[in-house]
Amino acid sequence: MIIVIDGINRHRYTRLLDEMYELRARVFGQRLGWEVEIEDGKEIDQFDSLDPAYVIGLNDNGRVVSCVRALQTTGPHMLSDVFSDILNGEAPLRGATIWESTRFCVDTDILERGTSRNSVSYATCELMAGSLEYARNSGISDIVTVIDPVMNRVLRRSDCAPYGYVGSTKPMGKVSAMAALLDCTDDRIDRIRKFAGIEGEIFVDQWIAKELADPEPPVAETSVVVWPFGKQRGDNDLHSQLEQYCLDQLLDASTQDELEAAKRLTEILRGEEMIRSITPHLPAC
Repeated sequence: MIIVIDGINRHRYTRLLDEMYELRARVFGQRLGWEVEIEDGKEIDQFDSLDPAYVIGLNDNGRVVSCVRALQTTGPHMLSDVFSDILNGEAPLRGATIWESTRFCVDTDILERGTSRNSVSYATCELMAGSLEYARNSGISDIVTVIDPVMNRVLRRSDCAPYGYVGSTKPMGKVSAMAALLDCTDDRIDRIRKFAGIEGEIFVDQWIAKELADPEPPVAETSVVVWPFGKQRGDNDLHSQLEQYCLDQLLDASTQDELEAAKRLTEILRGEEMIRSITPHLPAC
């Protein structure tokens, strides 16, 4: 199953994001030998601070088993700022309907071989389909993605071959890197789904999304103010604060004009019933 985490909801999914960063560290730092920054076992770079969207694959236990990052090309992105050598001096692709897809990885330590739902093959295709569906639904027409030759072969075998490439292949750590182009069309998505046998909705529903979210912090206790006439209110209740203000004005009135003004204000807020209930306790002016 797939969940999308972006700048709007990322504060609710710190556990999933931490697992994703840890997976990226294992894949790109250890397995592929890329020059990435790893701190506390997590791979996080400057582009993660730009509020990208993360399409994350989960197993049945809610653990992160795959991920990919989607970033707009209208601003800083990896192909323009990190992998620019691939472009051979050409200007990077930029456009409102073109996104960059990077940090695509799958946890081969957890997932099985074969073609079952818990296999590397299925998880890879599900993540491909999920990222393309998310992009399509967001109005994106094309994706440029930095991949290695192994991933390029995976795309071809999954009936998701790139329709083109940008620049040329360049050495990158233990492997090489290239920039491939994918269109976010129904046809491409359908081919991936058919290849892997993916049917139905792959994105989590609102109930599962809520279960996957971080535990909500306990609600802070608020002090309670006891009214002289049996009323109670929470300090954070703006309406109750206004009521208290009106009551204070009524009780503190030192002239008849002040008393009448306080009564009118209270009537606006609470009506005549409150005035009648507290009249016997008002000062004589």
